[in-house]
Amino acid sequence: MAESGLAMWLSLLLLLLLPGPLPVAGMEDAAFPHLGESSQPPPRACPPRCSCPRVDTVDCDGLDLRVFPDNITRAAQHLSLQNNQLQELPYNELSRLSGLRTLNLHNNLISSEGLPDEAFESLTQLQHIYVAHNKLSVAPQFLPRSLRVADLAANQVMEIFPLTFGEKPALRSVYLHNNQLSNAGLPPDAFRGSEAVATLSLSNNRLSYLPPSLPPSLERLHLQNNLISKVPRGALSRQTQLRELYLQHNQLTDSGLDATTFSKLHSLEYLDLSHNQLTTVPAGLPRTLAILHLGRNRIRQVEAARLHGARGLRYLLLQHNQLGSSGLPAGVLRPLRGLHTLHLYGNGLDRVPLALPRRLRALVLPHNHVATLGARDLAATPGLMELNLAYNRLTSARVHHRAFRRLRALRSLDLAGNQLTRLPMGLPTGLHTLRLQRNQLRMLEPEPLTGLDQLQELSLAHNRLRVGDIGPGTWHELQALQVRHRLVSHTIPRAPPSPCLHCHIPNILVSWS
Repeated sequence: MAESGLAMWLSLLLLLLLPGPLPVAGMEDAAFPHLGESSQPPPRACPPRCSCPRVDTVDCDGLDLRVFPDNITRAAQHLSLQNNQLQELPYNELSRLSGLRTLNLHNNLISSEGLPDEAFESLTQLQHIYVAHNKLSVAPQFLPRSLRVADLAANQVMEIFPLTFGEKPALRSVYLHNNQLSNAGLPPDAFRGSEAVATLSLSNNRLSYLPPSLPPSLERLHLQNNLISKVPRGALSRQTQLRELYLQHNQLTDSGLDATTFSKLHSLEYLDLSHNQLTTVPAGLPRTLAILHLGRNRIRQVEAARLHGARGLRYLLLQHNQLGSSGLPAGVLRPLRGLHTLHLYGNGLDRVPLALPRRLRALVLPHNHVATLGARDLAATPGLMELNLAYNRLTSARVHHRAFRRLRALRSLDLAGNQLTRLPMGLPTGLHTLRLQRNQLRMLEPEPLTGLDQLQELSLAHNRLRVGDIGPGTWHELQALQVRHRLVSHTIPRAPPSPCLHCHIPNILVSWS
């Protein structure tokens, strides 16, 4: 007992003689707060000029770094090195950071030579990797099994390996757009064992046909801006969850598709086939399809049988094709009962298509050859809210005074760029926008504008109106008018405007040129 008591006193005496507290981890300040200089924890290590807002986050964004920082804390889970000048990743430094979950290397100068095959081998918890906008010519051979998002876009990648994206059960999104991938560089088992991939972007590459063996879990597939001329039979037979398919700006022809190409896509809602070389509407379209974009093809005629399966279609875009007078036979679109918007501009149609779906809300027909608008041409679409007939060949003599009689829901009417010499009669009283610029209007009278008390925008620029051509009371009922684009243009007034010319012009200023 005496010896133990003596030992205790010797320990206390030693404590009093030491210059500071003993280095007992976690107990210095708690046991002897009066001996420590501060009660705050010591500052965390952070690479020079970087920001470390949390113990698990290191942000070295945009510092012009040329060398990978060598003092990153092992506790880091989120590391950003984007917007620097890095050319290589040292394996020794990366291997220390086994807890990383996010690694952002976007916009550097990293080449495949500067990226060792085993670079990411120890990052067993990595979920998000961003290596877009670098100099990679081949993809990393091995990426962690834990990966959820992989972004290798905007590199020079020509080859993918089986374990780059294969055997990744948690992988959801892969971005490979803006590379140099051909079909030879994409192995058939590239996604084997990765059954959760929902988004795959392969746009802006050099693919000549749709890759086989794509993940069946896909929901969004981007293949635009390639060289695709063919979709092999069965290539999309397993993608029953696919909702969006982008194939625009390719070289697809009718022979590159068949009746089964899209028939198994039971969840497809958006299909973009614009900017190809199709001459007909593809067959086998699924019932779930809501948006079909076929603009900028070579379609001459729409066949009813081709649209039979797509009865849920709401938006049909057929602009800039070769549809002539017989391109849309009467009633060919009538089965599309839910059709909301029909885009037909830039074709050769000489009249408004007859027997359109009754629920149509927007008909966009500029830059065609429409020369006549009969009394019943628009009678089948009483719910129409937007009608665009700009830059056609309409004359006042061939626009029936009852052409717009049933369009009580119409809010926007565009008749710009035609050959009208007077305002059309029977305009719907609910109009908010009326565009008549670039016609041959020679007079404005009150009668055609009667009842348009909701009209907010009226465009009359580039006509042949002069000051004396505007009848008294023309503006009287246009109490809601807010925008009027250059009422009189490219003319010289016959006489100075009278003091009363501005009477009854609400909320606008008359301009002259």
